[in-house]
Parts: sequence; C-alpha cells; structure tokens
Amino acid sequence: MADTTQPNTQPTGRTWKVDKAWVTILLIPVVLAIFDPAEVWPMLTFAAGAIGHTGIFIIFAVLAVGYMKATGAENLLAKAFEGRETHMIVMAAMMGGLSPFCSCEVIPFIAAMLAVGAPLSAVMAFWLSSPLMDPAMFLITAGTLGVPFAVAKAVSAVSLGLFGGFMVKTFARTAVFDDPLKNAPVKSCCGSSCGDDKPLQGKTVWKFWPHADRRRTFRETVIENVLFLGKWLLLAYMIEALMLRYVPADMIARALGGDGIGPVILGALVGMPAYLNGYAAVPLVGGLLEQGMSNGAAMSFVIAGGVSCIPAAIAVWALVKPRVFAAYLGLAVIGAVAAGLVWNVIA
Repeated sequence: MADTTQPNTQPTGRTWKVDKAWVTILLIPVVLAIFDPAEVWPMLTFAAGAIGHTGIFIIFAVLAVGYMKATGAENLLAKAFEGRETHMIVMAAMMGGLSPFCSCEVIPFIAAMLAVGAPLSAVMAFWLSSPLMDPAMFLITAGTLGVPFAVAKAVSAVSLGLFGGFMVKTFARTAVFDDPLKNAPVKSCCGSSCGDDKPLQGKTVWKFWPHADRRRTFRETVIENVLFLGKWLLLAYMIEALMLRYVPADMIARALGGDGIGPVILGALVGMPAYLNGYAAVPLVGGLLEQGMSNGAAMSFVIAGGVSCIPAAIAVWALVKPRVFAAYLGLAVIGAVAAGLVWNVIA
C-alpha cells in the first residue's frame, strides 16, 4: 500500500531523496503566511481536526495492512490465476478489488503469470480493480465520505474488473489484445517490500506473532503506513481547507454539479490526469462535494483517477504494449462513467 521514499545506498555512500509531499506540507503554511496570514491558523486547525476525525479509521487501516503483510496473505493472490478462464476473471477482480496488494509490487508475479500462459483477461480484471479499493482505502473512505460511498466504490471496483476482464476475453483474438506483452518486462515497486525475487510465494501463517521475522514485518509495515497515510491525508486536508476557502463553490457546482451525464464524464476526464494518490483524493472529493460536485461526478472521478494514478499505470505500462495500455485506460473511463451514472441514481 505504502509509497514511502526510501534511502538509496550507493557505492559512494548513502543519499536521501527529497519527499515532495512533506516539502509541500511545510511550504503551504509558509506561502499562506506571506499572502494571507490570517488564514494560516484556520487552515492548520481544519487539517488537524480532520486528521483527528479519521484517526480511528487510520489505526484500523494500518493494523489490517500490517496483519496481511505479516501473515503472508499476499500469497493467496496466486489462487486467482488457477482454474478456468471465467473463474480466473471473477477471482482476479475480487482479489484485486478487496485486497491490500500494491499494483506495482506484484509486477514480477504478474509477469510470470503472463509468461506461463495466464490469460490477459484475468490479469486485466486484477489490474483494473486493484488500485481502487483495499481495507485501508475502504476505512478512510467510509470515515470521510460515508459507508454507502465506500461500499459503492468497492462494488464498482470489482464490477470494473469483471467488465474489463470479460471484454478482453470477448475480444482476445483481435489486433488490440493479440500478442500483448512487451519483450522485456520491467520490475517496479511502490513500497518497502520491493526487491523480493520470489514475490507472492510461500506459506500463509495466520498466527504470525510467534515468529520474530513476521513480528518485525508487522511492526515495520504499521510504522511505514502510519507515516504514509498521515503524510498524504495531512496534505489533502490542508489542500481541502484552501479549496473551501478560495475556490468559488458556484464554479464547482456549474462544472461538476447536476444529475446529467455531462458532469459524470467530466469527473472521469478530470480525475485521470489530476489523481496523484488514492488516499489523498478522499478528503479532496469530500471538499468538492461540499462545494456542489454531484455524487456521480465524485464516483467517476475516484474510479477513473484511481486506475490512472502513477503506480497503477506504471504496473500496466511496464508489461504490455501501448495498444493494450490504451485499452486499459479506455475500459477505465467507460467503467468510471457507468459507475458514476449508477451512483447518481442510487445516492
């Protein structure tokens, strides 16, 4: 889940990468103090209060992810790629949409599955659903946007995976999906667990606490994700406070309000390039909803943006040819608009 900045050890010594999120967090109050000092304290208190409101959800989220990592539950992902193709699509969509597996973390595993003949349809189902929901995302979304929105997004994630998987299965013999792999799959990573030469292999141990190495994994994962979620949510709440203060609500309402298909399509098209991090997007969407964004536009924004966010997109781009990558984005937009229209009716 986490996307923390790690130190790189070089032959000449250790260097540290600058974490742009933390730099931005420090710069926002400084810049605000220069141009509108009276708003610094309200912005900070708003962000602190929002963090306190979602604190219990953050705690549950990091403990859940720590438990999954320590037990080795990621190994269960391999079961999604066993059996008949239809069964694989269903299992891959569910595992991707409901599990805490980082999309780029499993690139070597997916590459191996494709290399030994796993159908692209099942892989596409996993790729489309996996960036959209996990236990941490569900809890934070529920705490900020409400349980109904979180449930609807989880259902949309699995549904998008199923839609994409069966679309690829249907058109598998066409020019778009024929011979989909690049010649040299590239490894990528989005967290501290990268570098494992045999990802998603081994035994799952549900009672991990008697094992020192698994206790260490649990501890390190919890700390890593507390910092990760805290960083992105703090930044998002600071931006939300500024947005509520300085962005005219009537402008948001005119562009993204209403119940028609226009705001839903616009939400998807805006979400794809604007989405940087799924956890940070939750409070930002909350702010947009307060300013008049329609429910459907909010849903299409988080679905299309989640699939196109940098870690998820890199996971696909690393392995398949551009035409398959374009199909991946196209399926995401169609699914996002459909989810937004349905949510407009239900909400």
